[in-house]
Amino acid sequence: MGFMYYAEYLHLFERARSAYIRQCGISYADIEARGILLPVREANCRYRSPARYDDLLLIRIAIAEWGRASLRFVYEITSSDKKKILASGMTQHALIDRSGHPQAIPAWFKDVIGKLRQPEEGEALY
Repeated sequence: MGFMYYAEYLHLFERARSAYIRQCGISYADIEARGILLPVREANCRYRSPARYDDLLLIRIAIAEWGRASLRFVYEITSSDKKKILASGMTQHALIDRSGHPQAIPAWFKDVIGKLRQPEEGEALY
């Protein structure tokens, strides 16, 4: 069809999340080495306009919500010129230890992962 496969949007969310974590000065492997795992509990994507193969895309990401033992990332994929929103979505992550037990968000984690500027209440990601 010439359009990007619908499940690929979730892969883009994951790549953006990994890049976001790296921008915070830590890798996901380092987070796991400290005993914290971040499995996805929920994911959604709203498709607004199709991306086509070889399109240049801009992916915006922010942390929208901190829970006691969870956090929610929000995403927005736009055309590279930011004129068209192609998709938006979110992933909800639990914080667990290696045995699968929920872990309260440690202060170090929130300090590191939350240090990038987040949108103000009601502010769009683009």
